[in-house]
Amino acid sequence: MLKDADFNYFPAVYVVCGYTDMRYGIDSLAAIIEKKYKVNLFVPNTLFLFCGRQSTKIKGLLWEGDGFLLLYKRVERGHFTWPRTSDELRQLRPEQFKWLMQGFAIDPIIYDAEPKYSA
Repeated sequence: MLKDADFNYFPAVYVVCGYTDMRYGIDSLAAIIEKKYKVNLFVPNTLFLFCGRQSTKIKGLLWEGDGFLLLYKRVERGHFTWPRTSDELRQLRPEQFKWLMQGFAIDPIIYDAEPKYSA
């Protein structure tokens, strides 16, 4: 479902950077969003994504207007490239969401350079 999801369905997609205990359920994941990041959970179709240490499983928390939907995806081969460097909440652009679901990094690997010498 997430791999083929239409990004336009979601007004916003957020990634919770770092590690999340994959044993957490709806209430614990919702508490992380509300208490740690002070973000309103109750915006219909806003998707929050969480990843554990193994990077083979992600959970999604989605408010549908009448209740939460908990999504769980486990890849059999490979892993998700998840931002691990900080405990921040990052909003994804459409192309970043697509990259993440296809197993690519959401951050660029090649950076602009400012050379000191031309030769």
